[in-house]
Amino acid sequence: MREVAIVGIGQTPVDEHWDKTLRLLAGEAIFAALNDAGRDQVDGLFVGNMMSGELSRQESLGALIADWIGLPGIEAMKIEAACGSGAAAARAGMMAVASGEMDSVLVVGVEKMTDSLPSETTSGLATAADADYEAAQGLSFVAINALAMQRYLYVSGWKHTDFAPFSINSHANAVHNPYARLQEAITEEEYHKARMIAAPINLLDASPTGDGAAALLLVPREYLRPTTRGYDGRGRPVITIAGSASATDTIALHDRRDPTWLRAAELSAQRAYAQAGVGPQEIDLFELHDAFSIMSALSLEACGFAERGQGPRLGLEGQITLSGRIPICTRGGLKARGHPVGATGVYQMVEVVQQLRGEAGATQVEGARVGMAQNIGGSGATIVTHILTAL
Repeated sequence: MREVAIVGIGQTPVDEHWDKTLRLLAGEAIFAALNDAGRDQVDGLFVGNMMSGELSRQESLGALIADWIGLPGIEAMKIEAACGSGAAAARAGMMAVASGEMDSVLVVGVEKMTDSLPSETTSGLATAADADYEAAQGLSFVAINALAMQRYLYVSGWKHTDFAPFSINSHANAVHNPYARLQEAITEEEYHKARMIAAPINLLDASPTGDGAAALLLVPREYLRPTTRGYDGRGRPVITIAGSASATDTIALHDRRDPTWLRAAELSAQRAYAQAGVGPQEIDLFELHDAFSIMSALSLEACGFAERGQGPRLGLEGQITLSGRIPICTRGGLKARGHPVGATGVYQMVEVVQQLRGEAGATQVEGARVGMAQNIGGSGATIVTHILTAL
């Protein structure tokens, strides 16, 4: 298997893009990635998306976007893994390049969520749950996460207020990210006073939806000629995908042996660690899937950064900040950058590349050389973990 490098990144702001369709958003991110890499041709295109058929009445995104960007004839397809679609598409693209089947691949995650009525978007998100035993019983996606959080609080003994640092940290970082939807800081008092959505989850525990697209350009590492000035003369280090793994769990929360443990996160992280030859202690930053604050705690525990039941302690002790032991959500995370579901996993990888290149501005993690991104589909049914390194 060949080593795979990320040579181009691109993204659009996460927002309510009323005047832009799926193809327009995807095209903006793709052209930005091609320009960043200084290339104009690729062998394949993998599109991460969850709800184009339901919300935009548009499928066949591979052909649609390939034609729009002026590359008809290339192999192109949509990859769907609920909210984990973006990272699943990146993994598919990585395997195509690593296997030798393709020499250059575009990965784009794209989602349009704000053109639809809120009820339609909520219904679309519920398709990531078990249709027979969760959605059909009236459980929204927020409600399912609320049940997980209720159980976690009961078992661990933490209070809801102990989760405030996760949201505060994400918003503080998003202030400096021009692509973030919520570029505003929040206070602990505002967190405590936020209106309840589905107890114990309040408005500031939950990530906002939005429209957006993010893209990567992947090539074999062996094709590059890195020098002390960087492979492209721009002084940038070569970013390689050192670890890539995906794992699954039950779709329904109630079918799990322990609903407060992300087994798929544990498995995919362990596999990615083994591939990269690193452990949690070597990870310089972690772009985790903070769709809800409970997921921040569960991810930190499953990936080995905190003991079981101790995830909130990392926030309370300041260990998740930019200068902490394991900085998370350094560009705002899902909570403040926004969560255009099928695109989120690619946004996370773009943000890790920014950190490893030293391009994260005011949120730069000093000396970052190894970064991890983890994208969650559903309430933990499909979880994809990538570890990136800077040479």
